[in-house]
Amino acid sequence: MDFATLLQVLDSTVRLATPLLLACLAGLYSERAGIFDIGLEGKMLAAAFFSAAIAAITGDVWMGLGAGILASLALSVLHGLASITFRGNQLISGVAINFLAAGLTVLIAQDWFSQGGRTPSLIGAGRFEGITLPGAEELAGVPVIGPIYAELISGHSILVYLAFAMVPLTWWLLYRTRFGLRLRAVGEAPEAVDTAGVSVVGLRFVAVGICGVLCGIAGAYLATALQAGFVKDMTAGRGFIALAALIFAKWRPWYALYACLLFGLLQAVALRYQNIDLGVFVVPVQVMDALPYILTVVILAGFVGKAIPPRAGGEPYVKER
Repeated sequence: MDFATLLQVLDSTVRLATPLLLACLAGLYSERAGIFDIGLEGKMLAAAFFSAAIAAITGDVWMGLGAGILASLALSVLHGLASITFRGNQLISGVAINFLAAGLTVLIAQDWFSQGGRTPSLIGAGRFEGITLPGAEELAGVPVIGPIYAELISGHSILVYLAFAMVPLTWWLLYRTRFGLRLRAVGEAPEAVDTAGVSVVGLRFVAVGICGVLCGIAGAYLATALQAGFVKDMTAGRGFIALAALIFAKWRPWYALYACLLFGLLQAVALRYQNIDLGVFVVPVQVMDALPYILTVVILAGFVGKAIPPRAGGEPYVKER
């Protein structure tokens, strides 16, 4: 693999890791507060559709982004009502959200656009374009450093930079602020938080809301930046890979970044190298497409070790009288 090819693979890694990272951080906020959320996939899918649909109708990608965030937030509120207010099973609520989003997005897309569950292709101001960072063109000719800055660091959409900026911001919020201390405490010992006079229900709804916003951005990125429109089931299991990355990272922000980059690299390699000829036989494209999911299971099974979730995770809080 030459240097240019390596840069292309790493560039694809960054782009493919972005929705995983946003969804992974979304799950981190929710699960740190004690609310397990396997509905990340459904929220991303709903956000992807509504962001692409509104961007196609209005021609404004920022309107699309807002619509995607609102759609994801609506599903987050639904999940919060089911699991926090009515103390239902959090896993069942997440599964229901995934099924609801998978069905409704295609149904509404067909009703609105009559293109087989797709949205029209986005062009111009209807999608996020890459941003050329200062000095990228001037440094492009400098050996090694120039191509890395001009091709790997520069040229991504604003949502990519936002996703990576969320990692240190999340670390700071969780470990250096009173809000973060209370959020982590709600996931570990909600009764102690309640005793201190802080609303457990309120904090958990805030965490679920943050989760909805980040999933909305992740879904919008898929449909308006990584691709140019919505297609059926376009999340392709990314929400579940994000959950796997969260477990692999053991619910820590910086480890979540590394895990998502690893899974993004696996996807980039699978897309780059298809129908590989090993001399004896040719590795079919289907095997390469399945490789990221296979390796996800292998990594979780063999390399995670003991991952201990928040102690109060998955359990509705009942205030003692």
